[in-house]
Amino acid sequence: MRLPASGSREALWLVAAVIVFGILGIVLGLNAPVQIPPGYSRYTAVMILAALDSVLGAVKAWLNGNFENKVFISGLLVNSLAAGALTYLGDKLGVELYFAAIVAFGVRIFDNLAVIRRHLL
Repeated sequence: MRLPASGSREALWLVAAVIVFGILGIVLGLNAPVQIPPGYSRYTAVMILAALDSVLGAVKAWLNGNFENKVFISGLLVNSLAAGALTYLGDKLGVELYFAAIVAFGVRIFDNLAVIRRHLL
């Protein structure tokens, strides 16, 4: 099901909720006395990049009028699992495979930001 070009309230609320809870999570995470063990820092980094990529992709799709809830949720889960699996495989092989996920997500994040910026200007 495609959404109309103007978007829908469901898409707007979903994207807004993800952004609000993402900011809330960052604030709580920075102020919480919890530290991530160094062994998990790579996993945390690629998961954050996967989530950011999915959120920015959802914003871009919403602005273009073709946001789909299933695509957003499945993209978030599949990207996170693939990035985590690539990082785990790299750890087992002794190769820094998580760099591939970082580069891929980095390129997609900047591409999505460029499209969002052009759309808002």
